[in-house]
Amino acid sequence: MKINKVLNNNVVVTTNQHGQEMVVMGKGLAFQKKVGQTIEEENIEKHFVLQDTDTSEKLNQLLQNTSDKYLDIASEIYEYARSKLPYKLNDYLYIALTDHISFAITRMKEGIQLKNTLLFEIRKYYKTEFEIGLHSLTIIEEYTGIRMDEDEAASIALHLVNSQLSGENMEMAVQVTEVVNKTLNIVKYHYKTELDENSINYERFLTHLRFFAIRYLRKEQMEETIDTFFYEQVQSKYSPAFKCAEKIATFLEKNYQWVLSKDDMVYLTIHIHRVTYRQKKMN
Repeated sequence: MKINKVLNNNVVVTTNQHGQEMVVMGKGLAFQKKVGQTIEEENIEKHFVLQDTDTSEKLNQLLQNTSDKYLDIASEIYEYARSKLPYKLNDYLYIALTDHISFAITRMKEGIQLKNTLLFEIRKYYKTEFEIGLHSLTIIEEYTGIRMDEDEAASIALHLVNSQLSGENMEMAVQVTEVVNKTLNIVKYHYKTELDENSINYERFLTHLRFFAIRYLRKEQMEETIDTFFYEQVQSKYSPAFKCAEKIATFLEKNYQWVLSKDDMVYLTIHIHRVTYRQKKMN
């Protein structure tokens, strides 16, 4: 591979076999090398394709003004997260983490601490990601001597959640968390009960809500598969859960302009029934 641009000793821009511009990373990959020279593929540790010119320019600016130490921190967090999570991480996460950590440490040194308003929800709904965020604080402390608080662990967790959504669109990760939280609150208020957060049915419901929110935020249409007869059967058999689902549907349409399909209503009703029926029996 030929070097198109050297960003620092460890990062260069090159072109893959499909003619796409991409960033490749590896310790000492570009040491004493210039544009036009080749790099050894066996020394490449990470790579990702640059989707557009704007991303390329932002990446260029970030890496030229960021210490290699933050690249190393982000790399270690990235690899740890990859070993713990069941889903594939977006390659842009490496850059997003580098940028976030660099900025967060600069703020800490200046005595500026920002609170994460979603700390409670992130800790509650994204337990694995939050645990990785907590471990990341230890990694950061080992490199910098600075111990950050749980608010930063939650911010790192959001980057991980966002990585399975759509690259660098952090706003979507925040929206998913908000939708999940508000939907669960509707269920709790409707049934006037707390849900068993340690139950398998709760975990299944949580997973359904996350992907349900992701699909709508991405504007992905689901093909209708459920006929009117089955829809009416579910409506009749699980009447309390269906009424709760109707409240959720009204909330989503009013606040997000999402109109739920019959399939959505059926799956939502069944999940609500499962998570509340067991709770009712226990109570």
